Amino acid sequence: MVWRPELTAVTVILDAAPDGFDGADSLDPDTLGTLLIDQVGIDGRHIIVADASGDHWLWLRDPTPGTPLAAIVPLDNDFSTRMASLMRFHRRLFGREPGPPPRGWPLSAYRLARLHRMLRALDMRQDGATYREIAAELGREDDAKLPATEWKVSAGRSFVIRLVRDATAMMNGGYRKLLRIR
Repeated sequence: MVWRPELTAVTVILDAAPDGFDGADSLDPDTLGTLLIDQVGIDGRHIIVADASGDHWLWLRDPTPGTPLAAIVPLDNDFSTRMASLMRFHRRLFGREPGPPPRGWPLSAYRLARLHRMLRALDMRQDGATYREIAAELGREDDAKLPATEWKVSAGRSFVIRLVRDATAMMNGGYRKLLRIR
């Protein structure tokens, strides 16, 4: 398995269509364009199709060629994101502009930059760095040079403590939230 589809709400889940759905089409992933990922496992085939407006993540539970397919949309908290992803993929399948990915996917430049700072702060803290040293390393040199009484209430110290706290939470399983779009 390349990713956990149940945690990645943008994944379109496709499986064999039920009996009686004679109009259901099969899908040949090789005709979809550039495949960034194409991995077959015991649970099916995981594919990421490149698209200029936003990649399409697919999970073919039954990768048998020529099998008529149906989409599975779990009735969970991510239902609207799953439907938006399915509609984007459906538009692409039929030659129309798919439109942008669901809001919040992929991560914004701001969130990526914050995650990068969180990782740096956590790495330094685990290597024994003080909050002052981390602040200086992350561009808060002026705050790091403050006297102890001012440092205790400084925005730079609070910033570093939040980064380390949030990074620790991510390390302890919170990283799964990155896959949820809300």
